[in-house]
Amino acid sequence: MNMDKRIETNNLKINESLYDFINSEVLKGIGISKEFFWEGFSKIIYELSPINRKILDKRKIIQNQINTWHKENKTGDFKLNEYKLFLKKIGYIIDEGKDFKIETANVDPEISTICGPQLVVPITNARYALNAVNARWGSLYDSLYGTNTLGELPKTKLYDEERGKQVVKYAKLHLDNFAPLISQSWENIINIELDEKNLKFFIDKKNFTTLKEPDQIKGFKKYENKKINELVLVKNNLHCRIVIDPNNKIGEMDKASISDIILESAISTILDCEDSVATVDAEDKILAYKNWLGLMKGDLEAKFLKNSQKINRSLNKDIELININEENFTLKGRSLMLIRNVGHLMTNPAIIDKNGNEIYEGIMDAVISSLIALYNFDNKNYKNSIFNSIYIVKPKMHGPEEVDFTCNIFSKIENLLNLPLNTIKIGIMDEERRTSVNLKECIRSAKNRIAFINTGFLDRTGDEIHTSMYSGPLLKKGEMKNSKWIKSYEDRNVRIGLQCGLKGKAQIGKGMWAMPDLMAEMIGQKIIHPKSGANCAWVPSPTAATLHAMHYHQVDVHKIQNEIISTNQNENIDNLITLPLLNRVNLSEKEIADEIENNAQGILGYVVRWINNGIGCSKVLDINNIGLMEDRATCRISSQAIVNWLEHEIVSKEQVLNAFEKMALIVDEQNANDENYIPMSPSFNTIAFKAAKDLVLDGINQPSGYTEPILHKRRLEFKNNK
Repeated sequence: MNMDKRIETNNLKINESLYDFINSEVLKGIGISKEFFWEGFSKIIYELSPINRKILDKRKIIQNQINTWHKENKTGDFKLNEYKLFLKKIGYIIDEGKDFKIETANVDPEISTICGPQLVVPITNARYALNAVNARWGSLYDSLYGTNTLGELPKTKLYDEERGKQVVKYAKLHLDNFAPLISQSWENIINIELDEKNLKFFIDKKNFTTLKEPDQIKGFKKYENKKINELVLVKNNLHCRIVIDPNNKIGEMDKASISDIILESAISTILDCEDSVATVDAEDKILAYKNWLGLMKGDLEAKFLKNSQKINRSLNKDIELININEENFTLKGRSLMLIRNVGHLMTNPAIIDKNGNEIYEGIMDAVISSLIALYNFDNKNYKNSIFNSIYIVKPKMHGPEEVDFTCNIFSKIENLLNLPLNTIKIGIMDEERRTSVNLKECIRSAKNRIAFINTGFLDRTGDEIHTSMYSGPLLKKGEMKNSKWIKSYEDRNVRIGLQCGLKGKAQIGKGMWAMPDLMAEMIGQKIIHPKSGANCAWVPSPTAATLHAMHYHQVDVHKIQNEIISTNQNENIDNLITLPLLNRVNLSEKEIADEIENNAQGILGYVVRWINNGIGCSKVLDINNIGLMEDRATCRISSQAIVNWLEHEIVSKEQVLNAFEKMALIVDEQNANDENYIPMSPSFNTIAFKAAKDLVLDGINQPSGYTEPILHKRRLEFKNNK
């Protein structure tokens, strides 16, 4: 693969490998000539790039105005009304228009009517991507057995019979909630039979009970005589498959021969080209696009060793069943796939324009991911959207003008690819402050193609810090969650989404559970998301998806949404723009040191893998050796938090540098068993260590506090020095 050679065509200089991949692996299969495509792609680039630059210039202008205002209004007391008037004067807050309802059509049920977990997975890892898409179905038994949901994990790899009994008991108690029987618990059932369309649950050889709600019966796997080998029930639009197999080791020990309970889990999956990946050049982008192509065609595979066994992972097929009338039907075997493009900020060296500038990566992502999605339109075995809709999640947009621009990109792509208008649906990440304060108008800008809004509270916190950098020292990172703005932000997102008619047409999503090993804690806390009226929420793994699915059995999200709509309550914007200032809190030296070290450790643990290994999202051990899911959003928070305290002299540069060196030793120790790991100590002069320092020492100058410019630069430096 030649990453240096370029092909010149249509006023573009295209990396040869990318050019060949598009021509030979993408275009040939869908009957679009390379001449037509590259001419059209070039036209889009040259029409839209000036608008993209203008948008980024506007971000700078607004941020400078805010910085100046804060510097000139340091009176010790935050004057909310004056601040609000100022934000309106500079166009940061715009006037809301009349009420309206979105008009998005051809939205798949996984987005419009089914409430459930959503996975986000790096598209550059084929194994993870396949696992996520296949996580539409997950074993409740496995998810309970292998996590801390039932306490400490088993201490041996051999089957722990006592643990198994706990799992079965927990799962059957859940069935009592999911599909209650008349006057009996699922624990007492010894046999399940279908007799002349009547489903009987026997408690002994003669006596039986039935479901309280027989309409929950969806169907069965094909069976002989009265013996059922798989029963499918449904609640709140989510399915549960009860597998009956007396020959299975687990089924053999069960009174009713139930060998597993399989829950419909990850209803949708976001294949991520953004925060969870490290794609800095043509080589990286080709890998991302190839995996997306494999998913759209249905032929993506991942071969790997697991417990010394060769595994070949591929996409699940749909599940063939029969209903109670012995009619055939299928359930989808895979998550609905969305793809998250990058935002408007970054460029990529994969394609250079006639002026020698890298093209905007967001435009490139949109064109190529939409082009590849055409493969799925006629794919009968691995169909994604039943309507041939393309779902693109767009992150890091600042206000309605930027949403308008994204919709303009999509319109031009639809024209290029001869697609019906609004084929490409948009997912708006509500994760930048100027989008939050203008959410209603952002939705209006996309009212014909919006399929998704989501509170990306991690990036949103990063933007809160950077936008308000000069207002004064801000709260510690962990205390941000208790501030006025974040509650207002989460509540307003749901309320405004419902007021704009998203119910039954689009997703209203909530953010990630960032501790993948702490599933008991997740089960205890994450139920707040469906209870808030959100019809999906992010989870970090297929196992987490299965466990989180139980929350949507317990909570009727549609009912809660109707209750919120009926209140017709509009929250004042004041709480949303109230700054999370430290005010007159006097922190001890230890509190300050702990906060800086905690942030520094998180930055280093994440950045060292990003720079050295090209891993954009990973489980990073924190100071207490708890595994946390880290990506660019969490890195943005940690770096900007230190920058803010540096700016306001809560800490000195020397303290920060000492913390980085101290934490580098800890991160090196945490990775000591990795033979490919490059230690940052004792030189403290590696490219990764420099990148981590840059994020703080030059963090105040980074656009919106984003980490991408520094990370991309240092990753390319590392790759070029290998």
